Amino acid sequence: MTQPDTAQVLDALLSVGRRIDIGSTLSRTAAYTLAALDVLGPTRITDLAEREAVSQPAMTGLVKRLEASGVVRRDADPSDGRSVLVGLTDAGRELVETRRHAYADAVAALVDRLAPAEQEALQQALPAMRRLTELAYEVQPMVTPTRTTVHHKESA
Repeated sequence: MTQPDTAQVLDALLSVGRRIDIGSTLSRTAAYTLAALDVLGPTRITDLAEREAVSQPAMTGLVKRLEASGVVRRDADPSDGRSVLVGLTDAGRELVETRRHAYADAVAALVDRLAPAEQEALQQALPAMRRLTELAYEVQPMVTPTRTTVHHKESA
């Protein structure tokens, strides 16, 4: 794929997500942080800040707001008493799941408006999209609950 084609694909993918409004009052950073916590489990604030590309003070403020709304909690890090781990509460997990369903329903409604050939093209693209996601995780900084590492696969 040529560079302009790659840029067009990226723009199209990101545009769909940005244009879907599920009526949430959460900021994108708050939503992405909650989704990350759902996948990663309890995580240090510094790791969340790095993952979401915001300053540590900004993430601390966001976590305070999310904690006040009851969707995250802070617990002492058992491996380092000076640090805290941020994790989802039951309400936070429910919110993440509700958002995922809302987005899935919104995308499904859009897909239903496509011609059958376009729907088939999307279906055919799913394996490549899943592989693209795997590749992104292989080369991007990966945040674990206690450290950040960069994974690169060696070329064969």
